[in-house]
Order: sequence, then C-alpha cells, then structure tokens
Amino acid sequence: QVQLVESGGGLVQTGGSLRLSCAASGRTFSSYVMGWFRQAPGKEREFVARISRSGGSTDYADSVKGRFTISRDNAKNTVYLQMNSLKPMDTAVYYCAADTGLGSSLPTRYEYWGQGTQVTVSS
Repeated sequence: QVQLVESGGGLVQTGGSLRLSCAASGRTFSSYVMGWFRQAPGKEREFVARISRSGGSTDYADSVKGRFTISRDNAKNTVYLQMNSLKPMDTAVYYCAADTGLGSSLPTRYEYWGQGTQVTVSS
C-alpha cells in the first residue's frame, strides 16, 4: 500500500508555470507506474501524464503535450509535474495516482490516489 500527498498547486496567470510534487510513503515506490490526472468542476477526471517505473518512458494527453513534463525521483519517492505555458483550460484539481499494473490513461486502473491540489490559471 502507498499513501500519496500532492503539493505545489496555486494561482498563476496565463503563460505562467507551476511544478507539482507528489510524495509517496513506503519503500516500494519504484514498483508503481505513476500518473497525473485532473478534474475541473462539472467534468470527469481526465488523464494528464504517466511515467514508467524507471522513469524511462512517459506518456501525455494531447492537450498538455509540449507544455507539461512528468518526472520521478525514486530515491526521494516523489513524482513531479512541471507545467509551463499554463492556460485557463488547465484550471482543475490535480491528482497523482499509483498503479501496480502496466499503467494506463484510464483512472480506473490506478489503485492509489492522493487528495489533490488545486491549480487555477487566471486569464
């Protein structure tokens, strides 16, 4: 089992940057595929990015490709989401999640979730 705690959210202007962090408890962090998802008010939770156990493979939603970068530091039990060129459409609660399986863009495939951190992009 793993517990996840996100941080780094906040209010930023259009075009600005934020870096989200997700700290994991436990000594098996490197055994999980990690993902970032987001949920805007009135909308379903959507995939943002995922990263393989070693960090050697990443995948992004088309809407964030070229602007967001997911990375991980297994020695620190932490996964990051660097968000650049932010747009008002990026406003949402951002969640990190851990998957013991093959990794997916489907939120239902992830077993463990953090509590979320709010990102608000003003126009």
